[in-house]
Amino acid sequence: MATTLNASTNFPETLVSEIFTKVRGYSSLAKLSGQTPIPFNGIKEFVFAMDSEAAIVGEGAAKPAMSATVTPKIIRPVKFVYQLRVSDEFTRASDEARIPYLRTFADGFAKKIARGFDIAAWHGLEPFTMTDASFKATNSFDGLCTGNDVTYVAASVDDNIEAAVAAVQADNGIVTGLAMSPEAGAALAQIKVNGVVQFPEYRFGQNPNSFYGMTSDVNATVSTKKQADTTTVHVYAGDFQNAFKWGYAANIPLEIIEYGDPDGRGRDLKQYNEVCLRSEAYIGWGILDPDSFARVKATTT
Repeated sequence: MATTLNASTNFPETLVSEIFTKVRGYSSLAKLSGQTPIPFNGIKEFVFAMDSEAAIVGEGAAKPAMSATVTPKIIRPVKFVYQLRVSDEFTRASDEARIPYLRTFADGFAKKIARGFDIAAWHGLEPFTMTDASFKATNSFDGLCTGNDVTYVAASVDDNIEAAVAAVQADNGIVTGLAMSPEAGAALAQIKVNGVVQFPEYRFGQNPNSFYGMTSDVNATVSTKKQADTTTVHVYAGDFQNAFKWGYAANIPLEIIEYGDPDGRGRDLKQYNEVCLRSEAYIGWGILDPDSFARVKATTT
C-alpha cells in the first residue's frame, strides 16, 4: 500500500544522510573543518588561553602566579530554507515516481544550503538577498578576521599565501587549511619559473585537495560579494580544524504545503493546482579565535 506524504513528513533517513554528505562536497568550510551536532538552543564553547610560560622553581622557592583567560563563545543555529512549487500531480504519484523527484530536490537543496552556509559564514551575507546579515560583525570571517589581511597580487599569489600563513603563525597560530577563489587557483596555475609551471595541479580549473600539506579547496563562494563591495577576498587561510566550529540540527523536514501562498508569490496553490515543497536546515557556526585566520584580498576603487 502506498504511503501518503502529508505536511511535515520527514525525509527518509537515507536522504537526510545523503544531503549532508553532499553538503561536505560543496561547502569549503565543511571540507576544511569538522562538524559537531548543534542543539536547537545552541552550545557554549570556551576558548581557554594560558598567557604565561611554564616556570622552573628552585628548591624551597615560591611558585609564581600565572595567568589564563577563558572566553565563552555561544554557537546558535540559524535557519536556512529553500522552497519551490510543483504540480499537485506530484501528491498523487506512486512512491516509485516520487522518490526520484525527492532525490532531485534533496540534491538541489544540499547544494543551495551548502553554498548559503559558505556565503553566510565567510562574508556575513544573507544568501537570498545578498545583503549584510545581522551577525556579520560578530560571526563571520569578513567581520571578525580582518587583523591579518594581505593584499592580493595575482602574479605572486603563492607569496601572498605564504604571507598569510606567516601572519597567523606570528600570533602563535597554525594553518590547517586554505580556501581559494577560482581566480586565485587560476593565478597559481600561471606561475612559472624559468618557463616551468610551478603548480600544474591547478591548471585547467582543477581543484586539488591539498596545498603543501594543508587541506585546500577552490570555491566561488570565497570571492562572492555584494555588487557594491570594493573588496574581494581570494584566499582564507587558518586553523579550520580547531579555531572554527560548525554543526547542524539533525532534523531536516520536508514539508509539502498544499494551501495558501507560502512563498508570497501572490497566487493561491489550489487555484493553480500546485503544491510547495519546503526544506529547512538549522546550521550553527562559530569562529573561536579570529587571530587564527588570515585573508588575502583585493580592493578596487
